[in-house]
Amino acid sequence: MTRCRGDNHTMAAAARVQGGRNVTAVNAYHFTGGPCAELVLLCTAAAQGAYELDTIVAVGDRDRGVVPPCGRCRQVLLDYFPSLQVIVGAGERLRTVSITDLLPESYVWADHQLDTGEAEPLGAGRPRET
Repeated sequence: MTRCRGDNHTMAAAARVQGGRNVTAVNAYHFTGGPCAELVLLCTAAAQGAYELDTIVAVGDRDRGVVPPCGRCRQVLLDYFPSLQVIVGAGERLRTVSITDLLPESYVWADHQLDTGEAEPLGAGRPRET
């Protein structure tokens, strides 16, 4: 977070892509509810052709350390990457947990779609057509 100054970018996120590459992003704070760093990261990864994320972490500015994803981000991360690992905790208690552990008994978007013959999760393998 050393490159971001001011109150518009207060969180950073990083994810490891299958194969070892890393993708980073920052949030876009706005009083109307701008996107969290994790959601910006998903878009950044897609723009770079990275559709298989392994692990994600978010860190707050002003020495706040690791910050777990908010509820909205947990749901989006689950829908796009149901096997994603998330780094949570603080200090010596940092650990990696499954996104499903952070959202137990969750609604899985893909489970409620009409059968179209495509069983892949939203973020799996290839870009979606719009």
